[in-house]
Amino acid sequence: MAALEFVKMHGLGNDFVVIDARGRSVALSADRVRALADRHRGIGFDQIMIIGDSHRADASLTMANADGAQVGACGNGTRCVAALLLDESKRESITLETASGLVAASRTAVGDTTVDMGPARTDWQEIPLAHAMDTLHLDVSIETSAGPLGDPVGVNMGNPHAVFFVDDPTRYDLGEFGRELEHHVAFPQGANISLASVNGTDITLKVWERGVGLTLACGTAACAALVAAARRGLCGRRAAVHLPGGLLEIVWRAEDDHVLMTGPVAISFSGSVDPDRLGSVAP
Repeated sequence: MAALEFVKMHGLGNDFVVIDARGRSVALSADRVRALADRHRGIGFDQIMIIGDSHRADASLTMANADGAQVGACGNGTRCVAALLLDESKRESITLETASGLVAASRTAVGDTTVDMGPARTDWQEIPLAHAMDTLHLDVSIETSAGPLGDPVGVNMGNPHAVFFVDDPTRYDLGEFGRELEHHVAFPQGANISLASVNGTDITLKVWERGVGLTLACGTAACAALVAAARRGLCGRRAAVHLPGGLLEIVWRAEDDHVLMTGPVAISFSGSVDPDRLGSVAP
């Protein structure tokens, strides 16, 4: 494979490699994605975002986690790509075609990027769960060094989420048990695991991202946390979600149940890489 040009970007420290494949074919195996994601021998990223051509939107977007598995949604990564394409087109809004549907994106007056992540899905089959279960009170629990943890809310925001409400997320070492919960028998496709606390219109969030691990920010998790909190009656349909990497503004629109996410993005650097020159990385 010839060398690929890329842009390294991040949204609140949640980092991505963006490859523009419009007008050409770029096929990366799971093994090559893992090699590129390796932070010691590759470029390093939480997700890779590949821009392609689309007959339904301004561009298509294919996404994969650092473990090489393709995903249907990545909020911060979509904001990063949208920011690039908004700059390129000099337009106020664009539409991206993803595996989870069409995603609209726009630029705010202060330069942040907003993406419409579509409707929140809360049925057990849509999350999906292994069997019928009340998604407001999932039968999922674990013993941790900080005490028992259980009773999460299930939400799908293009990928599965389980949101645990706690008094203080910093009390828990999510790295200790995140992987175990990600692969809990209740989640046949795995799940993103979040610890959230709510204080008025502010949500503090800590995230273990499926296929990635602990992350400084996760856009779909921020969306899922607001939806989960609103469904539990802990807050309204708008909140400032505070992640280790920074702040996202989330709105769960009442008229159509779409979730809108707004926040900053940044370019770290750009370059080129030949994936064939990188070694293999085990899944």
